[in-house]
Amino acid sequence: MRPVRRLGATAPGGLALPAAAPTGSQLYAPRGVWTDGRCVVVADTGNHRVLVWHDWPERDGADADVVLGQPDRTTEGPAAAGRGPHNGFHLPTAVAVAGGRLVVADAWHHRLLVWDAVPEHDDTPPDAVLGQPDLLSVEANRGGDTAAGTLYWPFGFGWAGGTFWVADTGNRRVLGWTGVPADDLPDPARPADVVLGQPDAHSRQENRGEGVGPRSFRWPHAVTGDGQRLLVADAGDHRVLGWTPVPEADTDATLVLGQPDPTVAAELTYVPQGPARLRFPYAAALDGSRLAVADTANNRVLRWDGLPGHGTGLPADAVLGQPDFDAHGENRWDAVAADTFCWPYGLCLAGDVLAVADSGNNRVVLWAG
Repeated sequence: MRPVRRLGATAPGGLALPAAAPTGSQLYAPRGVWTDGRCVVVADTGNHRVLVWHDWPERDGADADVVLGQPDRTTEGPAAAGRGPHNGFHLPTAVAVAGGRLVVADAWHHRLLVWDAVPEHDDTPPDAVLGQPDLLSVEANRGGDTAAGTLYWPFGFGWAGGTFWVADTGNRRVLGWTGVPADDLPDPARPADVVLGQPDAHSRQENRGEGVGPRSFRWPHAVTGDGQRLLVADAGDHRVLGWTPVPEADTDATLVLGQPDPTVAAELTYVPQGPARLRFPYAAALDGSRLAVADTANNRVLRWDGLPGHGTGLPADAVLGQPDFDAHGENRWDAVAADTFCWPYGLCLAGDVLAVADSGNNRVVLWAG
C-alpha cells in the first residue's frame, strides 16, 4: 500500500508537526476516520468536531464539505465552544456511515450521536442519541450505576454477526445489541443483550478484578468484525482479542494478537517489537480476511492477510509506517513524510483503501493498494 491523499495541513519540514488551528481543512489530533472509498468522515477530536467530504478529495489538504459540532469552521472547544451539548461534541473518537445514517462516538459525553442522513450543511444537529435519555444529558452511566444500557467513555463501535457492538471503554466492557444488521441501529431505549468483559451488567473493574485473561479487558477501544467474527482492540492490555464465531454471551476469546499468551499483558517499551507484539493498539479494521491494526505507540500499522479465527501471538504479514518490523520511532525519528506515522489512532479498511487517523501528525492519510 502507498499513501495517495492527505487531509489536514502540510508539515513545515523535519519533525515539526502540521498546524492544528481549526479551518475548513486543518485537523487537531484526529482519532477516528471512516470511508467507503468515496465519502470520507473524520473525527477531528482535538477540535471537538466532525468533518465530512462527500466525495473523494481531489487534492491534499482539501476543505471539508461539511463541518459538524461547531458554529463555524474556525471555532473549537467542547460542546460547541460552550453553546451546549445538544449540537456539540466532547472529544469525538469514532465515526461511521451505515444504512445512510452517520454515527459518531461522542466519547466524553458518554453517548453515540446519530444523523438520519449524512448532513449536507454545516452545523446540522443530530437526530437521535444512544446511551443518554436526551441530547442535553452527558453524565457517565447516565449519572447512576453501571447497567446494560449505560455508557462511560464509549470510544468505538461496529457491527459483527448481526449485532451492534460498542466499546464501553470506561466500564471496561463491550456491549452488544443482537438482531441489528450492519445497516441499522438499536432502539435507543433498549438495553444491551450481551456484555463481554464483565461477569454481569453492573460490574466495571479493570480485567474483571481478576487479572488478565481471555475474556477480560483493560481498555477496550475499537470494535470491528463481519458475519463470522468479532475483534476488539484492547489497548490497555496491548492486544487484540477475537471471537469466531461471533459470541452470544460472555466467553473466552478464540484469537489473541499482540501477546504470547491470553494471560499476558506485557508492554515492550522502546525496544524492537517484531511482527507479533503490540503496544497500545487503539484501532482495528477488518475487511474480508484482511485485518489492519493501529499499533499506536509503535507508530505503525500492522496487517494480517488470511487471518484465522483461532490462535495466539500470530505474526503480522506487513507493516506500514516503518522500514521494518523492529523500527518504532515517531515519524521514523527523521521527518514527517507521507508514509510515516506519529501515534496512528483510528483506521478504516474498505477494499483497497486504508484510511489512517494519524493523530500525532494532525492529519488523516488515505492509502491504497
